[in-house]
Amino acid sequence: MKPGYLSQYFDGIALKRLSVVEADVIRSNQHEFNGVEGLRDILGEPDGKVRFGAKFLYLTDQDDEPIVVEDGFLTWYDARQKARLERGIMRFEYRLYFPTNLVSQCAAAGDLLVIAKRADNTLLAIVAEKDTTIERQIMWLFGFSDLPHPGFSIKSELETEQDRIGFAARVILEQIGVVAEEQAPNYLDQMLEMFSGAFPKTMEFSCYARSTIRDLSSRDDPDVALMAWMDREEILFRTLEKHLLGEKLRSLTQTGVEDTEPFIKLVQSALQRRKSRAGSALENHLEKIFADHGVTYTRTGVTENRLKPDFIFPGIVHYHDGAFPQTRLTMLAAKSTCKDRWRQILNEAARIPDKHLLTLEPSISENQTNEMKNERVQLVLPQGLHQTYTATQQAWLMNIADFTELALQRQI
Repeated sequence: MKPGYLSQYFDGIALKRLSVVEADVIRSNQHEFNGVEGLRDILGEPDGKVRFGAKFLYLTDQDDEPIVVEDGFLTWYDARQKARLERGIMRFEYRLYFPTNLVSQCAAAGDLLVIAKRADNTLLAIVAEKDTTIERQIMWLFGFSDLPHPGFSIKSELETEQDRIGFAARVILEQIGVVAEEQAPNYLDQMLEMFSGAFPKTMEFSCYARSTIRDLSSRDDPDVALMAWMDREEILFRTLEKHLLGEKLRSLTQTGVEDTEPFIKLVQSALQRRKSRAGSALENHLEKIFADHGVTYTRTGVTENRLKPDFIFPGIVHYHDGAFPQTRLTMLAAKSTCKDRWRQILNEAARIPDKHLLTLEPSISENQTNEMKNERVQLVLPQGLHQTYTATQQAWLMNIADFTELALQRQI
């Protein structure tokens, strides 16, 4: 196990596409996955029927939350073991049995199936809908660009550079119920002193996160800088959050509170803070990039119908000046993850028909990016995430350096 890599959470990964028989629980009398021989590399040689506790998830782009079966199981065995032992028939027939549950009932032929062995010897069984963004993201997370054969493709080495957990990987892991635990304890005392033992304002925290990475300037490479700043802020925030929430939980426990409501409110507040802070952090770091490059802008300026786009260039005053050329106006929406929420930006600035959307989400499906093109939305991503997209998509994508240059040219 290597901290900061997938090996911290998984001992091995197996991926395949579901066949018709596997996906159709009515036709699949035995409820078993096919082509499982390769699973020996991560599940081992079974001695009898080996039952693994398993968590099942079904993921699709249409739902914000996955369908989850927490207390499931998978049974791994060799159907020919008894014949070999008793009659010397040297044949092997490995099988992986699965029960019918809510996840298996949602599955369809062609969907992606992932069997991930956890460090605690349990399994995570994920079914992701075919041709969706979440399917592509999971394949990227585990280092697969294609599945060349009908059986399982196996990966047991999870400590390569591809397996390093950065901001984008951390977001995907949380979608499948794995909380990345990387922290920066060396900064905790400094943060507690600087912020008086409380959560600071998001602008203040973003500035602090940038200050902890020396010799990094967005003037040299804004794409690298943004990803480094976001990753550092996320780790620092989780470090501070763990400490402060732990103190509050201990306080509630020590006071003998029996009502569960204070605990529920504490958890809900923490989840809401995480969501809002990630979006604010992205905008904060973008402001720094724009300032470093001399780009003028207005953040959350009011347009038609009291809507507030994240950024208007060269400024909201120019936007409301009918004499200012429309071709020199630019709008940028910033969303750390977008899914279907990207459509919310379409009516945020009526004077600007061609919108720009910056996200940190890897591997968005071609169906989604084609819809963006049709709606005149240009996707902007840090250059390091471009490789997670297809060659066709990459030819269309814009990076942060190019967007910054575009905004700068239009303000002159």
